[in-house]
Amino acid sequence: MFVEWLMGLPAGHVTGVPGLSRTAQLKALGNGVVPQQAAAALLALLGRADQGEDAA
Repeated sequence: MFVEWLMGLPAGHVTGVPGLSRTAQLKALGNGVVPQQAAAALLALLGRADQGEDAA
């Protein structure tokens, strides 16, 4: 639950899945994307696209 909280996910988003072991939960969270970080990255890319710059 702590990792969910750190990532800004709602309580039970991963830990509330029935039958998912703690190891599988941590693996899923470790391979997941922090939603706020993804949103910031997309906004940055959109800003570059609006300016006509290469995103690469």
